[in-house]
Amino acid sequence: MTPQLYRGLTIAAAPLIGLYLRSRRAAGKEDPARFGERLGRASAARPPGPLVWVHAASVGEATSVLPLIERVLERRDDAHALATTGTVTSARLLATRLPERSFHQYVPVDLLGSVRRFLDHWRPDLALWTESEFWPNLLAETQARGVPCVLVNGRMSDASFARWRRLRGLIAPLLSGFALCLAQDEREAERLRALGAKTVRAAGNLKSAAAALPADESALGRLEAATAGRPVVVAASTHPGEEAIAGAVHRALKPDHPELLTVIVPRHPERGEAVAAELGAAGLTVAVRSRGEPIEPATDVYLADTLGELGLFYRVAEVAFVGGSLVPHGGHNPLEPARLGCAVIYGPHMFNFAAFAEAFAKAGAATVVTGADDFATAVAALLDDATLRRARATAAREVAQAEAKVLDEVAAEIAPYIDALPRREAAGAGA
Repeated sequence: MTPQLYRGLTIAAAPLIGLYLRSRRAAGKEDPARFGERLGRASAARPPGPLVWVHAASVGEATSVLPLIERVLERRDDAHALATTGTVTSARLLATRLPERSFHQYVPVDLLGSVRRFLDHWRPDLALWTESEFWPNLLAETQARGVPCVLVNGRMSDASFARWRRLRGLIAPLLSGFALCLAQDEREAERLRALGAKTVRAAGNLKSAAAALPADESALGRLEAATAGRPVVVAASTHPGEEAIAGAVHRALKPDHPELLTVIVPRHPERGEAVAAELGAAGLTVAVRSRGEPIEPATDVYLADTLGELGLFYRVAEVAFVGGSLVPHGGHNPLEPARLGCAVIYGPHMFNFAAFAEAFAKAGAATVVTGADDFATAVAALLDDATLRRARATAAREVAQAEAKVLDEVAAEIAPYIDALPRREAAGAGA
């Protein structure tokens, strides 16, 4: 497989890809109001002056690059930033969190016509790609136009590395076209080099440098009043199977902790109704946030099937379970609850955050559980022993603080590319 062969295959498969996109749209996985963006049809004018394009896959990646976007715009007050992602949830998140002089568009599907329409309109002066989001047509066309490309927060999962090794003829030309690849750690750097990247440095994981998750003050005040006097455990970013385990833990602990409130935040809010039905069938009293249902004294589980509110629930919790880790998804960012004072628990499948998990293990800053029984035992120990709970939370916060220097290192690495952006007169760079 080569970029040229891939291009030919996508041209031949265009009708099938179109059908796939329409099926996603029918399933609510595409934004009907902005569907044209997926075909490369911009919904906004290109701003004047230099434009830095930052591409991220979904919510986690987009959140991690927000501080970097701020640094870019601080360094160049004549620049704008275009952030692209491929999911509806990430678009909703960025709509409220992007800084001034930045905006969001959906990434075009990897068909040549869509890619060229996108690049013809936006004409980026610099492209920052995150993690392992390598769309061959989009990347090859960007590089062919002479746009400097930098990979930030580069990583390669075991499955992705094995797949790309079989397709080295496709990935090697794309990776070698990056002016600079900044990997999350030396292991990831070696994988990128093995696949054809030329200039690679291990700069650290940007997810360690993000600010504490935000929370609306009025909503926080209402939540604090509703949970006053109750121990709160959050199961965050859960995946199918994990909600049932969190429910079983609540039932196991309730006899000794009758005031316990479990807050479950599904990774995909659209699963809320199904999760509520599952928990209700298990005999739990559930209040659903998206319905506006209040937390009552009898509420066992508060199902927070909303987007972008994790910072709210971490602030009222004593203990936080990081989802995606009891099932082989790879986990989510444990630094987020750590920054907000939670004692942290997660499962054995943290391979997407292996370096963080190693740091937590060395510091004794988290408890690893494998199922409902030891999950319940771990939560009970933390609820029953305030000294232990505070010690775990303090250790977790210290790990988070130690990781925060990564943003400075990444910003310094990309500074020469930001400084080299062209300076254009506003009148000469219209849409």
